Amino acid sequence: MGTITTPDGIDIFFKDWGSGQPIVFSHGWPLSSDDWDAQMLFFLQHGYRVIAHDRRGHGRSAQTGDGHDMDHYADDLAAVTAHLDLHDAVHVGHSTGGGEVAHYIARHGESRVAKAVLISAVPPLMVQTDANPGGLPKSAFDDMQAQLAANRPEFYRALPSGPFYGFNRPGVEPSEAIIANWWRQGMMGGAKAHYDGIVAFSQTDFTEDLKKITVPVLVMHGDDDQIVPYADSGPLSAKLVQNGTLNTYPGFPHGMPTTQAETINADLLAFLQS
Repeated sequence: MGTITTPDGIDIFFKDWGSGQPIVFSHGWPLSSDDWDAQMLFFLQHGYRVIAHDRRGHGRSAQTGDGHDMDHYADDLAAVTAHLDLHDAVHVGHSTGGGEVAHYIARHGESRVAKAVLISAVPPLMVQTDANPGGLPKSAFDDMQAQLAANRPEFYRALPSGPFYGFNRPGVEPSEAIIANWWRQGMMGGAKAHYDGIVAFSQTDFTEDLKKITVPVLVMHGDDDQIVPYADSGPLSAKLVQNGTLNTYPGFPHGMPTTQAETINADLLAFLQS
């Protein structure tokens, strides 16, 4: 574990375990690198070097008041990969982290990148526009910002208790420990970073980024994702990249790397070894 300081003076916390081909994990909003525990332990045990950082304003990284946009997120990821001098890396992004990965590869090139994986990821574009009629209305994201500003602890309890992990579905048994761990990670980060991050993940259009990616890309998405709806995300991203594969998971929720880790890890490993 360590920290680096970005060119604009922000301290970014990261974990770096093991040796072998590097896998770099980019977490979702409003969490931290801790959300990758199940993946980092699994791939460490399979001989990979595993790396994950806390996005600026999240987790143990600096709670800066600005820079909470995809350009800065991508540049921070580039700073981590350059600091560690990574080559032949596999970049895995969940949710907002998937946008970060796509923007990083398009913005900084593929010279250090072998493959990419987008899991329950926000690309190509979440918000509804004339060009993206299948997106969610902007009012949905405005409401998220309003709830965060009014009572962040309460909001961060409701999301994992319900739609994030599908614990609001009939017959699904909620895990109090998973809910509490989501809340813990969220509350470690900064309210300003999380407030601005809602705009970053919902309004950034990754269409042109995806078109630039030539390395193999695995797109993994559950068809019962209540956070990033399946039809307007996974299938579209897989078509936009030049070398994409779509894995669709019937009934899986947004937080499937945690609740369905065994399935996700096995499919990730198969993609890495292919």
